[in-house]
Amino acid sequence: MAMLTLGGFSIQSPQMLLIAVLGGALPSILWLLFWLREIRGNRQPMILLLTTFIAGMLSVIIVLPIQKIIGLLPESTVFLTTMWAASEEIIKCLAFGVIMANSPHLDRPVEYPIYFMTAALGFAAMENTLFLLHPISTDNTTLALLTGNMRFLGSTLLHAVASGMVGIGIGLAFFKNSSVRALYGVIGLVVAVVLHTMFNIFIAEDSGKNFFQVFGVLWVVTILVMLLFERLRRMGKYVVAPSTEPARQ
Repeated sequence: MAMLTLGGFSIQSPQMLLIAVLGGALPSILWLLFWLREIRGNRQPMILLLTTFIAGMLSVIIVLPIQKIIGLLPESTVFLTTMWAASEEIIKCLAFGVIMANSPHLDRPVEYPIYFMTAALGFAAMENTLFLLHPISTDNTTLALLTGNMRFLGSTLLHAVASGMVGIGIGLAFFKNSSVRALYGVIGLVVAVVLHTMFNIFIAEDSGKNFFQVFGVLWVVTILVMLLFERLRRMGKYVVAPSTEPARQ
């Protein structure tokens, strides 16, 4: 039987690959639906969301070799963890930029974090798939389910809220000039990298035994993001809509 090698694992059947893809993508899709509900009534083009999601998935291909190079650096664990987190956050921003640069659909403050999060959740979907390949390829169903649940609760949400910080930064500066928006975006990126780094470091300590404490902190950040979503949504009421299109609220 012909086998496909992906992420260093041998895939013995199309069904095995399908299970890994579905298991990896489902948490991201559920979180995306959750965040889309937070913008209440501000509907976005499905094809644009899908394209941004796929761009986020493909960006993993760029990140992997970069992180291998970073891993060769003779530096401390904290430095390496920070660089790994920074590489992921920057590449996710690039995935957003490739699809959404100068997009006319970015006409409300809240749309910036939505599309940043969409790219991030696409990234998480591919990352989840690669993590699931090992237990699935070794026919370890229990481990696969445990891995999927933990990544749904932690890593997938982390990717969303971290990239959301970048979009929120830009959204808060929506009515300012491009230089100020760029500055706010950079500040958001720094916050995203710090959050991502801290999460990875704390999860690595004690072999992940403090996962639920870290997850609790992550949910506090998530609640903050939800509050900022509401602020951005309200800011959108002050956007002057074109005369040919009713204002979206």
